[in-house]
Amino acid sequence: MTRLAVLSDIHGNLPALEAVMVDMQAFQVDHVVVPGDIVNWGPFNREVMELVTAQRWSMIRGNNEFYLLDYLSPRAPEHWKEFTLPPWLHEQLKDWFNFIAGMPDELQFRFPDAPPVRVAHGYPGNPWEAIFPDTPDDRVREMLHSVEESTIITAHSHIIMDRVVDSWHILNAGSVGVPLDGIRSASYMIVDGDSSGWQATLRRVAFDYERVYAEFERQKFVERVGVTGHLLIEEYKTARLRVHPCQVWCRETYPGEVLTFARAEEFLRSVDPNPYMPPAYRVNHHT
Repeated sequence: MTRLAVLSDIHGNLPALEAVMVDMQAFQVDHVVVPGDIVNWGPFNREVMELVTAQRWSMIRGNNEFYLLDYLSPRAPEHWKEFTLPPWLHEQLKDWFNFIAGMPDELQFRFPDAPPVRVAHGYPGNPWEAIFPDTPDDRVREMLHSVEESTIITAHSHIIMDRVVDSWHILNAGSVGVPLDGIRSASYMIVDGDSSGWQATLRRVAFDYERVYAEFERQKFVERVGVTGHLLIEEYKTARLRVHPCQVWCRETYPGEVLTFARAEEFLRSVDPNPYMPPAYRVNHHT
């Protein structure tokens, strides 16, 4: 039997990663896979990169690595000019740019005692779109039509999933660094493989949020990143989406207005965010 640990969407959260690594010691894993989004959102990007590379784990890029690599390039879409996080991320990871530029976007594991496994951030060929627990089967078939492996490890959504569609077994370990299912703890998976396939066990691990908030404060994160930074910290406090639903609400409620701190506070104080977010992220949708 081969035993893997799947640590998805760390997002620069060092306290969460350290807590997961302590919990993982009890399982004597053979290898660790990180399916992208190692950086961005959290305040310890440099420290997280130093730690994960020292472990010699298998890692791929997610969409947040592309925010680092493409932001100042001709590949950047026009609307990225409005983003306030990438300049801060560039400053944190200026010494890691070339390393991340050479990371793979997907992996295939071929262990001798278990079936091959495909690892992708969103789905194979696309790091920007997730497979959700409620993604229709027909859409999943479109996403995976060229995938020969029967087990696929994905990420991106921050929503835990252990799902079978036709011959595909699709696993998502949720998020180590930014849980978005309303549970304020890191999630990861232990995945055991033998000749019959791969079976996943979910783990939830508490971590020190105060260290995260203190580092945001030390870096003057909100002052530098602006209203997005303020809403992002609220995502840590609630373990729910706040940036995206607030942007949607502002566009619908105040068409043509730029999202300000005042509008963000109005949203946080008096608006039910659920109608403005995808169903998979709504309160009590995922159990």
